[in-house]
Amino acid sequence: MAPKEKDAKDKEEKIVKINKWDGSAVKNAVDDAVKEVLTKKYNYVENFALMDGRLTICGIAVGVAMFALLWDYLYPFPQSRPILIFSVSTYFIMMGILTLYTNYKEKGIFAVCIQKDASKKDNVWEASSYVAKYDDKYNLVLAFIDGKTKQRRETSSKKSVANFVDVNGSVVHDLVEAEVTRLHSSLLSERKTK
Repeated sequence: MAPKEKDAKDKEEKIVKINKWDGSAVKNAVDDAVKEVLTKKYNYVENFALMDGRLTICGIAVGVAMFALLWDYLYPFPQSRPILIFSVSTYFIMMGILTLYTNYKEKGIFAVCIQKDASKKDNVWEASSYVAKYDDKYNLVLAFIDGKTKQRRETSSKKSVANFVDVNGSVVHDLVEAEVTRLHSSLLSERKTK
C-alpha cells in the first residue's frame, strides 16, 4: 500500500459519524477533537490525575459494598446487621463525596495536559466545556496554569455546534483545531505581555 493511500485510509478511519441531533454525543465528539489538538498538535502530555480521583472514590465505594456482600454471605443477616448499616452508610457518603468532587473539582474538565518546561515547573492546560440542555451553543473554556507562579488564566469561546459538525454528522477537525489554536494563542500572548 502506498503512503498516500495509507494516509487517506487512516483519515477515513478517524472520521467518526455521530447523531448531530444528540447534544451529548456532539459535545463528547467535539471534546475528543479538542483533546486531540492539545495532545497531537502541541504534543502536551495528558494527565489523568483528575479522573484517577474519581476512580479512587468509586473504588472505595465498590470495595465497601463488596465487603458488605462478603460479610453478609459469611455471617447471615441477623449477625451482619451492624456491618450492613455501616457499609450502606459509607456507600452513600462516598456517593455524596463523588457528587461534590465532580461538581466542584472537575467542573466539566475533560482534558488536563502538561506542557513540559525546561525548568522543573511544568505548565498545565485544562479544557472544559458545557452545552446547556436544548441549546446548540458549545462553550469551550481553555485554562492555563503557570508552573512557576501558579497563576491561572483562562479564555472561552461560545459557538454553535454547527460550526464544528458538518451536515453528515462528522466533526470537522480543522475547524476545531482553528478554534483551539486561537484560544491557545490568546493565552500565550497574554502570558508574554505580562
